[in-house]
Amino acid sequence: MKRKVGYTWRLREVMAQHRIFTATELVPLLRERGIDLSASQVHRLVPGTPERLSLQVLSALCDILSCTPADLVTTTAENAGVRKTATGDLPTPPANVAKLRPRAARILPDA
Repeated sequence: MKRKVGYTWRLREVMAQHRIFTATELVPLLRERGIDLSASQVHRLVPGTPERLSLQVLSALCDILSCTPADLVTTTAENAGVRKTATGDLPTPPANVAKLRPRAARILPDA
């Protein structure tokens, strides 16, 4: 059975718990830990959900916010729905199926 996995990025919530309300406040704290990101990069990191994230950035965020990666990222996993087949739901075929078949074409020579 297939599994559908996902995650939720909770950086904004954890920042608010530590009274950090803007991405601008986060920039110097990251620089203190050797992470040089521009203000726009940090701004995209805070409200959005990153698809890729450096472990150094994740470690720095955990250090700044005194939390674990599990506090910043919550994961979900659920069984994917099984596709239903159309067996049994098909309409009954017409009684005389032979009449519905195409006839062979006759090719006549040019006159």
